[in-house]
Amino acid sequence: MKLGIHAYAWCSEWSNQALDLIDRVKGLELDFIEIPLMKLDSFDASAVRRRLTDAGLDAVTSTVLLKGTDITSRDPDVRRRGVAYLKSCVEATAAIGKTNLSGVLYSQHVKDPHERPSEADWEYAAGGLREAARHAQKYGVLLGLEPVNRYESNLMNTCAQALQLRDMIGEPNVKIHLDTYHMNIEEKSFYDATKLAGPDLIHYHLCENDRGIPGTGLVNWDDIFRALGEIGYSGYAALESFVDMTDNMNTWVWRQLAPSGDALVAEGVAFIRRMMKKHRLPGSAAGGFV
Repeated sequence: MKLGIHAYAWCSEWSNQALDLIDRVKGLELDFIEIPLMKLDSFDASAVRRRLTDAGLDAVTSTVLLKGTDITSRDPDVRRRGVAYLKSCVEATAAIGKTNLSGVLYSQHVKDPHERPSEADWEYAAGGLREAARHAQKYGVLLGLEPVNRYESNLMNTCAQALQLRDMIGEPNVKIHLDTYHMNIEEKSFYDATKLAGPDLIHYHLCENDRGIPGTGLVNWDDIFRALGEIGYSGYAALESFVDMTDNMNTWVWRQLAPSGDALVAEGVAFIRRMMKKHRLPGSAAGGFV
């Protein structure tokens, strides 16, 4: 399993001012950094690619759709903008030489609906993502669908729903991205959901139930790592927490979740490595079994 961390553990948005985080993550002997693509106009792909190459560090990208890019909108112009945005994110991912783009790619993040999603919502999501996935195939990029909790999406909350949408899309480069913070609210079992994702799993967010330091809360980490071990997971897994509010997406950081970003990383990574060793899950960051 490749162990990494989301850039938001230290910064509230990505820009060239955050490039030093690449060296910082490498210094922690992690495998990769997760880079948010929320602001493509300030994303300098050439600079990111150079720094990743110089550091010898891997990366994945992620994003969420907002109101103006909701591919389930009833407004066809908004849907077109959403598909165009996803295609741009694919191109940005490829431009830094990487292959994994995931997140809330299927509808508006934190939509304010007053009813359950309709068949049209599902069809709009599948149609938009089908077009984006076919575009991504030209660049060798995989799309990971991340189910989030009911307060952040009315369309997709569970792994089973993500697999349902994947089947509707019908493209081989559409995969699954799970997140323990959301699973803690929506799934009946961390173990069962992880096993259900199986070979389609390409990314996993390792979050405590309060998004604080992993291992300090209610998440059943033994069930998670037992399942990851049983499916022989060799994909990406990132610690994800937020240190501050952002102006590009809701993070709801109303209090300090850890003494500092560095403390969250140091304690969280140490805990995750212990879990990997306990469940004999190989990890490349330390070589062999960590």
